[in-house]
Amino acid sequence: MSHYVIGLDYGSDSVRALLVDTADGRELASHVVNYPRWAKGLYCAPQLDQFRQHPQDYLDGLEQVLQGLWLQAPAGSAAKVIGLSVDTTGSTPVAINQDGVALSLLPEFAENPNAMFVLWKDHTAVEEAAEITAAANANANINYLKFMGGIYSSEWFWAKALHVLRQDPQVRAATYSFVEHCDWITAVLSGTTAPADFRMGRCATGHKMMWHQNWDGFPPNAFFKAIDPLLDGLVDTLNPDTRTSDLCAGRLTVDWAEKLGLPRGIAIGYGAFDCHMGAVAAKVRPGVLTKVMGTSTCDITVADPTLLGDKTVPGICGQVDGSVVPGMIGLEAGQSAFGDLYAWFRDLLSFPLSLVPGLPADSIAAAEDHIIGALSKAAAELKPGQNGLTALDWVNGRRTPDASQRVSMAIMGLKMGSTAPHIFRALVEATAFGSRAINERFRAQGVPVDSITVIGGISKKSPLVMQICADVWNCDIDVLESEQSCALGAAIFAAVAAGAFPNVAAAQEVMASPVCQTYQPQPELVPVYDKLYAQYQQLGEFVEGQSKQQSKLKNNAATQAAGVSA
Repeated sequence: MSHYVIGLDYGSDSVRALLVDTADGRELASHVVNYPRWAKGLYCAPQLDQFRQHPQDYLDGLEQVLQGLWLQAPAGSAAKVIGLSVDTTGSTPVAINQDGVALSLLPEFAENPNAMFVLWKDHTAVEEAAEITAAANANANINYLKFMGGIYSSEWFWAKALHVLRQDPQVRAATYSFVEHCDWITAVLSGTTAPADFRMGRCATGHKMMWHQNWDGFPPNAFFKAIDPLLDGLVDTLNPDTRTSDLCAGRLTVDWAEKLGLPRGIAIGYGAFDCHMGAVAAKVRPGVLTKVMGTSTCDITVADPTLLGDKTVPGICGQVDGSVVPGMIGLEAGQSAFGDLYAWFRDLLSFPLSLVPGLPADSIAAAEDHIIGALSKAAAELKPGQNGLTALDWVNGRRTPDASQRVSMAIMGLKMGSTAPHIFRALVEATAFGSRAINERFRAQGVPVDSITVIGGISKKSPLVMQICADVWNCDIDVLESEQSCALGAAIFAAVAAGAFPNVAAAQEVMASPVCQTYQPQPELVPVYDKLYAQYQQLGEFVEGQSKQQSKLKNNAATQAAGVSA
């Protein structure tokens, strides 16, 4: 009898389910469901960098995506499923009460954004992140950011938790702890949401929550209390016994088995972030950098602990034993905006359509869908440097190298002759340059990047982007065949957690996605892009310098105002 597994991929806009045969890795069926509240822009304030998601979207989406999956899968497939694992965006935490219930699932907090999941790209916690960074770097005995690149980001767990606690006294009074999305949905399915039963995966804890085996778990309570008394005791609610994603976190509850049409008691693996599981689907290994290209990017590679030793890579999103595959150090970097930058430009151009009287919504949507394709076609006709423009990719801040959400994007060289395709090509080049900076940081620190594998929607949809990346990076780029690589990675872990394979490597040999296309750099363009990359770096230094100057002036003004008030 064949055995099947399911990978659930919770992305920024939707949840995807993928059904895979463990015998040969065939992807039997998939289905996608969008989050309805998110699609309406509820609970978000982009002008304030606030992006929140309601857990009910996750729960409703879970039922709907499985219902849709069974309509496409071969008859009788559900009975053959032996395991399920989940990947999510991250860091995406939520406040829970003493019973382990996400606060926004309670009637009194159902419409309160502070009681909802704080999405990865929410940057409301910039000040809190800076305070955590300062505290870690000033700590006399241990720098708890040593293995996290040395800079704590506003995209991460502790900064977001502290910001919520500071902003909302009602939420603060009801909060027992905070949990990551990937760990929460795993606990929901296995019935282990109660704090006494709750356990976390190695991925989220190591890369976003300051967990490390060198200090036997998390930093002590005294470290957090010194940053702000509001954090007093929060770390003590977290179980430091973290687990790798190849292990079974629990068994599917009877209630959820009925809702999802699955056999009760199937294995539920420990959850992880989407990019980490996507890298597993790409057979990540030392020397291979996997880039997950979507709204943002996440760059994942692994290193042998004996070769990496005590060496730490500054300015990345952490290096954690077992965060990607057991026995290897997982290293993460990425960009805060990739596809989001293109979408921003599309929305900028399409704004007047919403003002045309009587223009149907479906016509507006059709026009918006056409914009990127038309821009790409026109931009492909331009030569590198022909537009005379240099742009930065920091429209949502900078994740790596060297996290900073204070920086912003810029475009230099605009003139009356600058057209929309000129600007679009500059934006594409900017995202490729930002990615190159990550590649070079790894190499400069002794972490080899011999080849690059790309997954995600952009890798299949945009030959323009992929070819520019190959030219800018000056290396071959392999594109995976699977349309749902992150979900496939989750399915691989589900197969191991369910006992279908003895380890991840064995499961990868059968289930990992093959390569469908390879992009190669054009030798004559490599030196051209080297010069343009140097201009990108110069513009970045200028903008960052201006940002620091503005921040200094703002702080001085605040100090003077406080003195006058006193």
